[in-house]
Amino acid sequence: MGTRSLLIVGVFVCLFALSSCRELNVKVKNRHIQQHQLASYNHTLARILVQYASAVYLSDLTELFTWTCSRCGGLTEGFEIIELIVDVQHCLQAFVGVAADLNAIVIAFRGTQETSIQNWVEDLYWKQLDTDYPGVDDAKVHHGFYSAYHNTSLRPGILNAVQEAKELYGDINIMVTGHSMGGAMAAFCGLGLHLNLGEQNVQVLTFGQPRIGNAAFASFYSQVVPNTIRVTNGHDVVPHLPPYYYYFPQKTYHHFPREVWLYNIGFGSLIYTVEKVCDDSGEDPTCSRSVKGNSISDHLTYYGVQMGCDASSGCKIVMDTLVAGYGKTTKKGNLILSRDPSTSILKLKTDRSSSS
Repeated sequence: MGTRSLLIVGVFVCLFALSSCRELNVKVKNRHIQQHQLASYNHTLARILVQYASAVYLSDLTELFTWTCSRCGGLTEGFEIIELIVDVQHCLQAFVGVAADLNAIVIAFRGTQETSIQNWVEDLYWKQLDTDYPGVDDAKVHHGFYSAYHNTSLRPGILNAVQEAKELYGDINIMVTGHSMGGAMAAFCGLGLHLNLGEQNVQVLTFGQPRIGNAAFASFYSQVVPNTIRVTNGHDVVPHLPPYYYYFPQKTYHHFPREVWLYNIGFGSLIYTVEKVCDDSGEDPTCSRSVKGNSISDHLTYYGVQMGCDASSGCKIVMDTLVAGYGKTTKKGNLILSRDPSTSILKLKTDRSSSS
């Protein structure tokens, strides 16, 4: 009887040891994959790219195309635009250019306009996953965000400009950025550059980006474009949308990693901003999901930089006749301003700033 008891105990010990080793191996394997896939947060780079994400909102195409606008100095000085695309039909805007200091092609997408952001936010509360992402089992995405990049004049214009820049500058990095809905388009752009052009050195860094797909899509995205950072700010409402339902993780919208959450701590004048690098889940409960997403004002300022259109311009297109010579209008009324990247940037002498 004693021998039998010892035998049973021995069997359980062996089974426990085997199961423990098996679990340990899985954890190590997953940890290796996760460490390989996680993007590293660079504060300085984020401060640079947020300025590009801010500048793309401006409607004065002359100042934007010549990079002389009020938001075109500081950390982005010397940037040269190759192509500026304005999809008038869908009220979208993006540019492609080269930043010598970053040794990179920079692509920036304009986000949602302030005049419509409240209605846009309300719509996202009820938006359901409604489009299958091509070629990926069970992956579903937001139709509006997907179409804004794939089914407008933005995508062909951007791919053309990237190819031109690569021919001239060689195999330099590509950095894609955008704020709000612009962040959603930036993510689809980064994914497309890898899938369509075979680009390997693609980095995506967005600000106040909404969720754009489900868990299957988020997993696929993080494997293809691992060098991705989503910066969120305080109680910004947009990163909470469309809603994430904890009890239905496969059937709901799901962020891809990696999030960096900005939030303030302290009292009175002793307030400073924490930049928390979140885990690899995409839905870290200790980051922006730990607070209510109820602030539009937190959505409109990142790193102290104004996001959104200039109030004075009301997001209307303003363009000098000389710059118009660098553009072409499509049959649908959309505008593309482009230049040969091997030539020096056009410098216009205007007296608008002195007369205003």
